[in-house]
Amino acid sequence: MTTYGTIPSASSPLPSSNLEFISHAKARIRTGLATRQPWKEMFRLSAMAPPDGLGASVGRIQTNVAVFRMNYAVIVLTILFLSLLWHPVSLIAFMVMMILWLFLYFLRDQPLILFGREIDDRVVMTTLFVCTILALSFTHATDNIIVALFIGVMVIVVHGALRGTDDLLVDDDRQAAGSGGGDALNPQFRDPMYSLS
Repeated sequence: MTTYGTIPSASSPLPSSNLEFISHAKARIRTGLATRQPWKEMFRLSAMAPPDGLGASVGRIQTNVAVFRMNYAVIVLTILFLSLLWHPVSLIAFMVMMILWLFLYFLRDQPLILFGREIDDRVVMTTLFVCTILALSFTHATDNIIVALFIGVMVIVVHGALRGTDDLLVDDDRQAAGSGGGDALNPQFRDPMYSLS
């Protein structure tokens, strides 16, 4: 019996659509994880050195935030998660917010468009961060949240100041989209062979 020219019923493709959804989610996870920098690159000991001064450390922090933004978000969210382990209501609120983080920031493969305008990644990350803090503040775990955020910011500042930027290549497309740090536009941060002569 041939089925040429027939319209498939809605009940038959349901299992394959579930499989397609799962395979698409796996592909988005891989793509999302590929946009972050490798952890080995982030913590390479040969690139760690104290900065020459305050201006150099601020420039390093800006460049490292531009390059390792996804890694830093994972670190801060992990520290926040660990601080909420003994607050089950806060943990539930955090898990709900993590689902939003996954779909709106980490696993998104196309720019977010709202009312016909493209929303920058920094705006999405900042909005999600503020919403996460607000949602968690209603669960009465304010002390844990403040301490976790302070630790997360300190980790970012210390790593950003100590991690040299000479070997980092800042993506020009990200810079054109406005998603990098201010000093990352400086050619010495884009090209490791740049010389000041």
